[in-house]
Amino acid sequence: MNIVPATRPADACEQPLRVAFFSDAFPERNGTGAYYHDLLPQLAARLDSLAMFQPSDRPPRPLLSIAMPGDPNQRLEGPPLRRIGRHMGELQPDVVVVVTPGLYGLLGAWYARRRRLPLVAAFHTDFERLARLYWPPLARWLVNLVVGTANRLICRRASRVLINNAGLTDAVRAYGADRVQVVGTPLPLEFLERPRRAIPGRLARVCFAGRLAPEKNVDLVIEAARDLPAVEFVIGGEGPLRQALETQAAGLANVRFTGWLDRSALIDLIDSSSLLLLPSRFETFGSIALEAMARGRPALVSTAAGIHDWPSLRPGLVPFTPGESLADCLRSLQAYGPGRWELLERQCRAAAADLNGATIAEWHKLLQAVAVTERREPA
Repeated sequence: MNIVPATRPADACEQPLRVAFFSDAFPERNGTGAYYHDLLPQLAARLDSLAMFQPSDRPPRPLLSIAMPGDPNQRLEGPPLRRIGRHMGELQPDVVVVVTPGLYGLLGAWYARRRRLPLVAAFHTDFERLARLYWPPLARWLVNLVVGTANRLICRRASRVLINNAGLTDAVRAYGADRVQVVGTPLPLEFLERPRRAIPGRLARVCFAGRLAPEKNVDLVIEAARDLPAVEFVIGGEGPLRQALETQAAGLANVRFTGWLDRSALIDLIDSSSLLLLPSRFETFGSIALEAMARGRPALVSTAAGIHDWPSLRPGLVPFTPGESLADCLRSLQAYGPGRWELLERQCRAAAADLNGATIAEWHKLLQAVAVTERREPA
């Protein structure tokens, strides 16, 4: 809950802007947590100050901490009200941004309403779709009732609802969103700034990185490894399916599991590979594919991922239609020569860097616009 001060001189054409973000996602624990972990340091350079209010692994632990069904690594935690109130008093925000429909997100929406502040909501995860994978009918109904109610409350009160692919428009409209805006996805600066390793000139190693969970379709990666024994498959990440996947891969000398990877180790994994695999059943966006592109690596990505909605990224994406053979797709890439891989490397890096810059600028512009047009005096 640290307040980040300005790191740039004020622009006479812009008003000083203080922004409070509320998220139920742990930093870097999932796609939503990673999004704001990457966005805020770059955005802070354009603002007067900002703060992120979210759960933390650091003590003291909250009184309420519940493991999410299907994945104990994901938790719903109660926010420390007094501490947040003290930090909000110090920050005195001009705009509140809510990025999840949990207890932290609802607290942010309540604070904005109480202080008559502009509220911006961001919709990153289709929880109702996830519920169909993780929970039986009764639990699914309960989860959808609770999460749906929270989403409706937040979306109806928000002056803008942000999504990172246009395919989510109908979902947020159904929750009552009035003004919907598509925004890009940022990158960790380390992925752009760390010295690069040249892409291999042939398809000898591919990697997957992400949660080992039902929606990721990691079993397809292991099936492809069985069909392509000359290609090394490295699977990075943790999740509820790890043990089952390791059992499925037993006896395959070309499959290796790394466990959870920090950002530095993830870059090492991507740099040592020719291609990233993301054959998910669905992805709101697919940030790991953008991160691979930032390292100059193309990504084979399910057509169910929202990243395909960004035309500027298509040179670095190999579309994969769920239901087709992943091994056959990889065989077609084995025909590429060194020159083709080098061209892909250049195209990937340029496209990823351009989207990151445009995303930071767009966030700053929309926060300024909301602060100017929606600000009201406290009651």
